[in-house]
Amino acid sequence: MVPSFLLSVLNRLFGNEAWRRLHAQAAFWVTLVMIAVLLGGAALVVVAESGAPHANITSYPRALWWSIETATTVGYGDFYPVTLWGRIIASFLMLSAITAFGVITAALATWFVGRAEQDVIRVGKAVGNYAREDAEALRSELHTLHTRFDHVENLIRDKGSHSPS
Repeated sequence: MVPSFLLSVLNRLFGNEAWRRLHAQAAFWVTLVMIAVLLGGAALVVVAESGAPHANITSYPRALWWSIETATTVGYGDFYPVTLWGRIIASFLMLSAITAFGVITAALATWFVGRAEQDVIRVGKAVGNYAREDAEALRSELHTLHTRFDHVENLIRDKGSHSPS
């Protein structure tokens, strides 16, 4: 069962125009390629290590576990290649994983920054609208006060001109 937070993130990431953006597509394709590298690397390392003295990656399930722990840089040390070709495959797996995690992290960071930027723009527009509304209300109130003062001045002037001298 997938946690609701992860579903929410995936829905936001792939459920709208964000999917059409390059960074979202890059994260998706890099993830698929990385899965293929993990599966392929596991298969290749079994072939490379088969028959080698002291080899401990002797089956596909062990190789798959080794490829996952190697790619995630956990490296428990329970399984490791002992042949030159096994170590070359391991090196390729490590470099691929580091690159993949970098691309995926950058893609997610870009997505989160983009969402935050949209929120800032939305808040800025709302603040601008409130400021405009307040300015309009203030302008209207000022106009009303000017009209009243003009009326009071006219009353005082009229009263002064009608008084006996």
